[in-house]
Amino acid sequence: MAKLAPSDLAQVLSKLPPQASDNVIVGFDTSDDAGVLRLNDSTALVQTVDFFTPVADDPFVYGQVAAINSLNDVFAMGGTPLSALSIVCYPQKGDWNILGEILRGGQLAMNAENVVVLGGHSVDDQEMKFGYAVTGVVDPNKVITNGGAQPGDVLVLTKPIGTGAINTAVKNGKASRGTEAAAIKAMTSSAGHASKVMQRLGANACTDITGFGLMGHAFEMAKASGVTLNIDSKAVPLLPDVIELIQMGMLTRGDKNNRVYVGETVRMNESVSPAMQSALFDPQTAGGLLISIAERAAAELVGEISGACVIGGVVSKDEYLIEVS
Repeated sequence: MAKLAPSDLAQVLSKLPPQASDNVIVGFDTSDDAGVLRLNDSTALVQTVDFFTPVADDPFVYGQVAAINSLNDVFAMGGTPLSALSIVCYPQKGDWNILGEILRGGQLAMNAENVVVLGGHSVDDQEMKFGYAVTGVVDPNKVITNGGAQPGDVLVLTKPIGTGAINTAVKNGKASRGTEAAAIKAMTSSAGHASKVMQRLGANACTDITGFGLMGHAFEMAKASGVTLNIDSKAVPLLPDVIELIQMGMLTRGDKNNRVYVGETVRMNESVSPAMQSALFDPQTAGGLLISIAERAAAELVGEISGACVIGGVVSKDEYLIEVS
């Protein structure tokens, strides 16, 4: 099943009435990673849902990735996930052992983050899809949104990008085993530790890099924060062989859709190659966190999160929301 293009989705959401509740801390108006609803002065609910078609041949790994992808939305808000409900679309005449492995992989990944799977819902569907609705908690005064980036902040990305191109290459038999393994390792790595570190060091803003790609989610952060993000493309970490695979045409529809989504708000320096531009727009699955944090804390943040890199900074709003060099 094809996903709605981000530009189409934005148009749909724009027609919905605002949620008239003083307890809504984060709704859908800023395109953040999860919704946040205040319960009382010390506790708020964090809620998210995500599901997708297979991104790995191994059903156990597919389940793991689906779990991590959903959990990371809560971690991006500075929340602690507590429980999950599974969402299953599966053919009635399919192999039930495969579905069992998907559920097992997802549940073990959830349990590793101290999250309990309480149940779920299934429908008969010829195209397999799997994911979770996750509920967590957060201190209402410590919610980290995508709208708090401040001029002078440093931008930190916690994982390399390129899973969209690699997954396409795997489906077409073009990816090496090493490249596929690197993508799986990235997709099954939780953002739980990174979330705790950024909370302790006082991150100003954060977003989870998933289907809209680095550029799409950076666009949402810049727009919500009212700032411009400067991104150094040479500093952006890539998974193995990503540029080569993109040059071979291993792209998803997300490349085009994500470019349409950001429109004319991004300026690419002429030194950024077409392949690197596609990598920046490449839709990710269970991608890293993009964190905006004061410069004084950036080095410690990077030092405590394996694989994290400084990829740019935040300045006052200019003509463009994102400047890529």
